[in-house]
Amino acid sequence: MQDILKTIEEWREAGEDIALATVVKTTGPAPRFEGSKMAITRSGKLVGSVSGGCVEGAVFEEAQKVLKSRKPKLLKYGISKETAWDVGLACGGGIEVYLTPLE
Repeated sequence: MQDILKTIEEWREAGEDIALATVVKTTGPAPRFEGSKMAITRSGKLVGSVSGGCVEGAVFEEAQKVLKSRKPKLLKYGISKETAWDVGLACGGGIEVYLTPLE
């Protein structure tokens, strides 16, 4: 967490527009615990992890939308047959990620 905070501070000083993703709920076996965080910039940088790599790409794409709209969003990823392999969360569990622009 300290590395994330230090990086966010550096990005803010550089004038980056930043979104923060936080795991707010897990069900079953999940790749990260509640409270795990990832920060994403409009310019394409990221630090931290909300899933150990399996849904970071999808969260990154949603972060760009949140940064544009300035409206937070709750994302849900699970193992439905239709989406499990699309986002790569095939561990058998699910996660909910709250995504918000940093002010």
